[in-house]
This record gives sequence, C-alpha cells and structure tokens, in this order.
Amino acid sequence: MARYIALILAFALLVGVFFVGLQKDPSQLPSTFIGKPAPDFDLPSLMDPTVRVSNRNFGGKPALLNVWATWCVGCRQEHGFLMDLAASNTIPIYGLNWRDDRAAALQWLAQYGDPYVITAFDVDARVGIDWGVYAAPETFLIDPDGMVVHKHLGPLDPAIWERDFAPLIDNMVAAK
Repeated sequence: MARYIALILAFALLVGVFFVGLQKDPSQLPSTFIGKPAPDFDLPSLMDPTVRVSNRNFGGKPALLNVWATWCVGCRQEHGFLMDLAASNTIPIYGLNWRDDRAAALQWLAQYGDPYVITAFDVDARVGIDWGVYAAPETFLIDPDGMVVHKHLGPLDPAIWERDFAPLIDNMVAAK
C-alpha cells in the first residue's frame, strides 16, 4: 500500500512540475548577461573576411545584435520585420551569422535583403557560445554603455518589438 501511495505522490509531483513549466513563455529564457557588459568578440565580416567585426562596432549607441542563419526557419519569419526596422533607422542592427555556410548566407542576404549594418561570421559558434545562444534567431539589445539590456529568443515581430524593445529604447534615449 505504501508503494502505491509513493507512486501516486510522485506522479502528482511530476504533473505539478509539468503544469508550472507549461505556463512559462519559452521565448523568455533568462540570460546571465542582462545588466552586464556584452561579451567581447572579434570575428571576420560575412561580406569580407579581411574586415573584423566586434562589439566595438556598436559605437556607444543603442544597438541590436541579431543571431541568424540560413537554415533557421524563424530567421526567415522575422526577416521582413528586420528589413522594415532597418529602413526606419530606429536602431542599428548588427548580424551574427551563426553556424552557417558563408556562400549560402551571402546568397540569402542578396535574395531577401540585408538589414544589418555589418554581419559577423561565426562559423564555429564560438561567439554564440560566449553570448549564451540557445538557438537562432536570438536578438540582444545593447545599451550605449555596452550592457546587455534585453534578450529575445525566437522571431521578432511588431508586437514583440512594441512590447519588449521599444520601451527600453525609449528609456535609453530619454536618459541621454
């Protein structure tokens, strides 16, 4: 009898854990970098391997770092929004092409457009690991001091932008 009660309690506990887990938004994975300096990186540019891209490119202004790849379905989903955002000149968008093929990435940008100021090429995912990237797409909001202010996992769209990013950017601009 005690064994059955133990099994029932274990099952109830497991159901409780699953229930709590299902209530969480998977795009809101915590980042250890929020409120801390963006990890340093130095990579070749996707367009020209002789040009280096680093977080020094952010230039003391608010910036987005968008992690993307040609094999990423969510990256294709958000690409139109990134093109519109880039055209609005709201904030510079820097790309981190992650675990991808250079030729495929160049063709992809030629075909769909290039919303990025410059794109770093992270073929071996070393920088992605340093930034705590789980999967593409991921987007990091960096403040003028080089601090990570926000991280979003998954495709960006206008609703997410207005809810999560726009207020933070407005606060940065107001704090000047």
